[in-house]
Amino acid sequence: MAKVYIINTNKNNNINAEQTMLQEAKCAAYYTPWKYYIDTIEANDIVFLYSSGVGIVARGIATGIVEVRDYEGQPDEERYMYLDRFELLNRPLSAASVTGIIRDVAGTDFDIKWNQTMIPIAYNFGIKVWQHITRSCL
Repeated sequence: MAKVYIINTNKNNNINAEQTMLQEAKCAAYYTPWKYYIDTIEANDIVFLYSSGVGIVARGIATGIVEVRDYEGQPDEERYMYLDRFELLNRPLSAASVTGIIRDVAGTDFDIKWNQTMIPIAYNFGIKVWQHITRSCL
């Protein structure tokens, strides 16, 4: 079964990282140990790109092919994966809204720690978020 990930766009550390992810339709992570999180994403996994302070700004389906390149002059410090069916949201989906959508399924005790490079969420929660985006954010 496919998995679901929320990937932080790294905007707070480098605004260019977010812009590159959005322009190139990919998810990425930088430097050890975070860059290796990309390796856990498999073909057909659902990926949401999260911009700190804004919310989910894009979504796509993982290709499963991890690529590596230099980053900020450092060799092999960016690991990334292109996303099929990539879509930018017309209206970002806030962290509070994502949590609310999932709480409708999981109950009010559910919470997400948003200050992470990659956040795995249960598939059934991810589908609810995907459906909400399709109805309300594109």
